Amino acid sequence: MLPVAILAGGLAMRLRPLTDRVPKSLIPINGEPFIVHQLRMMRSRGVERVVLCVGHLGAMIREVVDDGEAFGLEVDYSWDGPMLLGTGGAIRMALPLLGEAFLVMYGDSYLPCDYRAVERAFAASGKMALMTIFHNNGKWDSSNVEFSGDRIVAYDKHHRTPRMHYIDYGLGAFNRRAFDALPFSACDLATVYQDLLNQDELAVFEVQDRFYEAGSLEGIRSLSELLAGNEG
Repeated sequence: MLPVAILAGGLAMRLRPLTDRVPKSLIPINGEPFIVHQLRMMRSRGVERVVLCVGHLGAMIREVVDDGEAFGLEVDYSWDGPMLLGTGGAIRMALPLLGEAFLVMYGDSYLPCDYRAVERAFAASGKMALMTIFHNNGKWDSSNVEFSGDRIVAYDKHHRTPRMHYIDYGLGAFNRRAFDALPFSACDLATVYQDLLNQDELAVFEVQDRFYEAGSLEGIRSLSELLAGNEG
């Protein structure tokens, strides 16, 4: 299975002061750091190798995850360095560890979907990238994707329209060529997606399982309830 890059280097501004001294990935949920739940779920869906893109308090994440053996995973680390690189720049920095093709997810995402199906759809598309989407209809977060037929018509996190009923689910698939031309500086993954859409190089896969996240207090509450039910 393709390696998965997890973007875990941000400052987690929405969760401050909780994240002043603890990275978002280590926020406790049901007695364990969030990343423990995240990695355990990913391994159960066939993921074998993870590259953690870390920055803010990243050494603390490494202390918990180490080489991933405790989760049945192989885990490597890509470090932002002295300047935060943003979600796009962090992937550009991690390319030497990721190979020709890889999956990408956000560090606060808990995505109980079929990762192998996403990988198959990406391979069949022949495109440089694939975005997973979910028919959110404004329920779990603000929708940001206009989807019609079998293609994304528009994607924009900042300028939403009434025709946007889907949301970027948080799991993408990429060929490294999508990032090769990026400079080693800060940039956002959303900009990369938009550029690929404009080039007709962005495939799409609709996911049926709702997403969960640990980037907000409400998201943490929902995820805690889900995990409590699963563990019971």
